[in-house]
Amino acid sequence: MANGFIGRFYKQPPQERAESGPVVELPSGAAPALAAAPAAAVTDTPSEEQSPLGLDMVSERVNLHRHLLDHINLGILDSLDTEEIAAEIRPLVKDYIRRNNSALNAKEINDLVRDITDEMLGLGPIEPLLADESVADILINGYKNVYVERKGVLESTAVRFKDEDHLLRVINKIVSAVGRRVDESTPMVDARLKDGSRVNVAIRPISIDGPLVSIRKFTRKPLTMERLVEFGAMAEEMRILLSAAVKGRVSMVISGGTGSGKTTLLNALSSQISPKERLITIEDAAELQLQQPHVGRMETRPPTLDGRNEIRQRELLKNALRMRPDRIIVGEVRGEEAFDMLQAMNTGHEGSMTTIHANTPRDAVSRLEQMVGMAGMPMTPQSVRSQIASAITLIVQVQRLSDGSRKLVSVSEITGMEGEVVQMQEIMRFKKTGTDENGRIVGEFRASGLRPRFVEEFAEVGIVVPQSIFEPGKPLQTGGKK
Repeated sequence: MANGFIGRFYKQPPQERAESGPVVELPSGAAPALAAAPAAAVTDTPSEEQSPLGLDMVSERVNLHRHLLDHINLGILDSLDTEEIAAEIRPLVKDYIRRNNSALNAKEINDLVRDITDEMLGLGPIEPLLADESVADILINGYKNVYVERKGVLESTAVRFKDEDHLLRVINKIVSAVGRRVDESTPMVDARLKDGSRVNVAIRPISIDGPLVSIRKFTRKPLTMERLVEFGAMAEEMRILLSAAVKGRVSMVISGGTGSGKTTLLNALSSQISPKERLITIEDAAELQLQQPHVGRMETRPPTLDGRNEIRQRELLKNALRMRPDRIIVGEVRGEEAFDMLQAMNTGHEGSMTTIHANTPRDAVSRLEQMVGMAGMPMTPQSVRSQIASAITLIVQVQRLSDGSRKLVSVSEITGMEGEVVQMQEIMRFKKTGTDENGRIVGEFRASGLRPRFVEEFAEVGIVVPQSIFEPGKPLQTGGKK
């Protein structure tokens, strides 16, 4: 270890370190020492008599990380390699374990040091939350307040950042990894993590009380249609119908509000696409986890500092048409690109899919009509609706219910035009019947009795859809898990 390294690594001056914790000043070139503590012994050799750490490991790593933040010079981390950081962290970890009366063997200490080192080199205090599969969203309101969503319910956590500069350092690490920036001139940005999790950031001056960060996590292994049935998010008959629709190249729109599960459902539906097809995905921030081997992914680009070189979804859609796609999948349609998407669906790219923010299938049609108008094309309202009716066949509505659960609440078919109105018929739906003693929504999936027109064509291509799934009067099958 080079002389003077310890002084650079530790944040506090010697007298403050002595008062606030076990770290003591060392002679130049010496290894960091542990302050004496009359707590449980920590050894470097494994012992069968020592018990594993009894506390929840996620909470323990969070608390340990907070402890280390008070002792480490965060600004020097980028200049150190993993081995140097691990060598400096190990004595602090040991002393923390002593002071908390936890007996760990050498393997457990090594595992904890490795976890903390990963946090230091990763996204700091929120690394344990990213690793916790029960967490769906991470919401950061300034450096002192971090919330998570578990099973649809928001919870406060003990996680905090050292200060606002520490939080900004983590933010910059996230956005720079995908070639974006966030500063006073560009205080809002969409980004993603390596696993595809969606990140939105807002900083001062638009964020009054400090940086706001929203992270929508995605499972490392995408959910399948069967798993969604098992969780009670949809009925088995819905799975059969939607799987057949995807295989039969039926163009569809997944509609829902924020956090309702649109992208999760889109990922699950994509698993039914033939691996022989070429897919092109277009997104603002790449987050889709398609499960096919032949996927071309494209992502928008924000403007440079001088306001030039921006690439929007509409330009990507136009370019995608020249890339010989069998299907085009737009992560979310939100503007003028809706016109080009409808054109693609009407000109040989059947089976394309997208998501849209809307509360009902009828609202989704209205929003599409407004977005097409944003393209500035000289089209009458009737011609726009006619384009929508001919391009899109299915609208799948998902909803996040008041108890936090997510359900597929409606499958509707667009059947054509009648005068100036787009005609729709609901095939299946979720009907709420009340709440149980725990406040959970109680309801059942039912078929309307109407049979989709596109099913008649499926027999010609060998796709069989049982007639029994459309029979009204009885609840549809679900796994029943919440």
